[in-house]
Amino acid sequence: MPTYAIGDVQGCHAELMSLLERLAFDPARDHLWFAGDLVNRGPDSLAVLRFVRGLGTSAVTVLGNHDLHLLALAAGNHKHAGKSTLDAVLAAPDRDELLDWLRHRPLLHHDTGLGYAMVHAGLPPQWDLTEAATHAAELEAVLRGPGYRDFLHAMYGNQPARWQPGLRGVERWRFITNAFTRLRYCSTDGTLALKEKGALGAQSPGLLPWFQVPGRRSAASRILFGHWSTLGYRAGDNTWALDSGCLWGGALTAVRLDATGPSAPIQLDCRGYLRPGTDA
Repeated sequence: MPTYAIGDVQGCHAELMSLLERLAFDPARDHLWFAGDLVNRGPDSLAVLRFVRGLGTSAVTVLGNHDLHLLALAAGNHKHAGKSTLDAVLAAPDRDELLDWLRHRPLLHHDTGLGYAMVHAGLPPQWDLTEAATHAAELEAVLRGPGYRDFLHAMYGNQPARWQPGLRGVERWRFITNAFTRLRYCSTDGTLALKEKGALGAQSPGLLPWFQVPGRRSAASRILFGHWSTLGYRAGDNTWALDSGCLWGGALTAVRLDATGPSAPIQLDCRGYLRPGTDA
């Protein structure tokens, strides 16, 4: 029963279908893990959502920042509406079913049998995997609860930038959201640097990629993530980065998950729908 982890699709439905053909994917036998950002910027977010939802228990996807952006738009928060290609989803006859399904996706997926966890972006160094799972469940309960629209209206923002167990309410949930769906770089004390989006080595002085912070409490856990197209595919520090920039003309990446470690990357070259350098 093969399990494949796949990087950010972002509406690139044709490329996803081609990659799955290359994998000889059989939903009756195989499982797919998606690293989040199923939607936005690419040409066919609606088809991607319908396809992944239709896979049922054959697929798991964690929530990414673009997925949350879609939910925020649907809830009436238009703060970043100009950065969207989501009108077809919002106008679809099955939009309510698709959005309800998306709203119930996890922020963290952990398979103890295979020995891997997946998040969209990263984990702050203060959290081990058990703590991360607790915080993910807390925010999932908010997103799945009756007051989810209120949070989606207050979700955007870069503060607070550092985890404190005493955080409460919207500030606590915003930090959890940013950690799971936007994190790339942080300082050694775990302060998130959410405006830093460049390639490894191009960051401002004093910042490190989240997975290289000394003393990171999740270092013993094998973690797969997406979100960082300028990083590309990377295996190291007990992490596997899977966003290789399909949207930007890079590749769509999959790895097969086995107990001994992920396979070599299986990559499909992508045509590219946006020019690198645009806000991702």
